[in-house]
Amino acid sequence: MSPSIAELIQTMLAPGVMVSACSLMLLVTNNKYSAVVDRIRQLNEEKRDLSEGVRSNLTNEQVISRLESVKQQLDLFERRIPFIVRAVLSYTIAIALYVLTSLLIGFSYAFHLDLRAETFVIFLLGMFAVVIGSIYLAREIIWGYKIALVEIKSS
Repeated sequence: MSPSIAELIQTMLAPGVMVSACSLMLLVTNNKYSAVVDRIRQLNEEKRDLSEGVRSNLTNEQVISRLESVKQQLDLFERRIPFIVRAVLSYTIAIALYVLTSLLIGFSYAFHLDLRAETFVIFLLGMFAVVIGSIYLAREIIWGYKIALVEIKSS
């Protein structure tokens, strides 16, 4: 027996909930990416200022110490950024897979095709992409903590 239009729409919208969840994670991750890039720019500017002697109220020891801290932080940021990029890509792929899931459900109904297995596999791949994105985000948080420790120790 064919599902009613209301049942079909409900079934097609189920992956939409996952799209919304991934969109929120993507928004958070993009904001984090922007903050990290801004912080890298600030540190690079500070490094240039210190190297050019713009902060003349600091002793040579303080300048050397701060330069070392800035260089350590920039090094850690360089290792941190790829995790954010991979998380963004994972969540974006998940969204595409959930939209594809909805489309397959619609095509199954519209063209009387049995695409249940394909639809289920695509949905599971979307879930897998979410897990991968979450793992990258967790690793990124660890790198953020390491950077914070460097900043705390240098102050």
